Amino acid sequence: MLTFAYPWLALLLPLPYLVYRLLPAHAESRPGLRVPFFDLLLALTGQQPRAGAVVGRRGLIRTVALAVCWCLALTALMRPQWIEPPLHRDKPARDLLLLVDLSGSMDTTDFTDAAGNKVDRLTAVKQVLDEFLAKRKGDRVGVVVFGSAPFTLVPFTTDLGLCRRLVQEMQVGMAGPRTVLGDAIGLGVTLFARSTVPARTMIALTDGNDTASSVPPAEAARVARDHKIVIHTVAIGDPTAVGEDKLDEVALKDVATMTGGGFYRALDRGQLAGIYRRLDEIETRKVDTVTFQPRTELFWLPLAALVVFAMLVQAMLYVRWPRRRQASPVHP
Repeated sequence: MLTFAYPWLALLLPLPYLVYRLLPAHAESRPGLRVPFFDLLLALTGQQPRAGAVVGRRGLIRTVALAVCWCLALTALMRPQWIEPPLHRDKPARDLLLLVDLSGSMDTTDFTDAAGNKVDRLTAVKQVLDEFLAKRKGDRVGVVVFGSAPFTLVPFTTDLGLCRRLVQEMQVGMAGPRTVLGDAIGLGVTLFARSTVPARTMIALTDGNDTASSVPPAEAARVARDHKIVIHTVAIGDPTAVGEDKLDEVALKDVATMTGGGFYRALDRGQLAGIYRRLDEIETRKVDTVTFQPRTELFWLPLAALVVFAMLVQAMLYVRWPRRRQASPVHP
């Protein structure tokens, strides 16, 4: 579709005609003819002498040529553009952050994989997370791992292939032996501070009791709520464990309830996979559709036509009315 960036410049189209009609003509002074009987001529004609000037006249060809050049120049100034069909691009409207517990208790072998083999909790988590991430196309995903301290494993990215590879490289104890869920939530809030999307979600997975956080999980959850972040908590492992391995379900429920998320319990891989299927239904993909129409500038076409047309007119006038050669002086 053809359009103009400055269509209002078309109002200037009659400007040369208005200047021609309203402003005085350009006067050019030339030497006059002097005669010794000037007074006699005035007496015979009855006219009074006054200062005069010569007003040049242009022919029809020059007038038409100037009009065409003005139209072409004005068209170029209006910036004609050719607009291509719109292109649509989906922009992620959700940031999803996974908080994964890598404390020592994640090495407990009490889960069964899809083949029926006994595996440790972290291996089961990796398998389920890989399936979950494979369905998150279009979302920005980040991963925070925590043990004795939280660390950013994957900053927010749409490269889910990279995210899945790094998740598979997680190892028990790489962040320390203890559990600091509150600090992990605090780090997640910091990562979300630079997020501009409207939907923000955390999924926290842990099998232990927060015993070392500088910020209690409940306090960190209140901060997350103030930043409009929803936290879903997933408890895995044995709920009857005691000591360092005790699973504090009350704290996880409080965190989820305070932020508007859900609390889930997984005692085996099947339940864990079911939880992530439900989360996938709850946290459906959200996108903003951005429409962009490519524009091709065409101002150079009337500009080039103006140059070519002006050169042709000049050449034609030169051929039709060549300059008169000065006469050679006559010698006596």
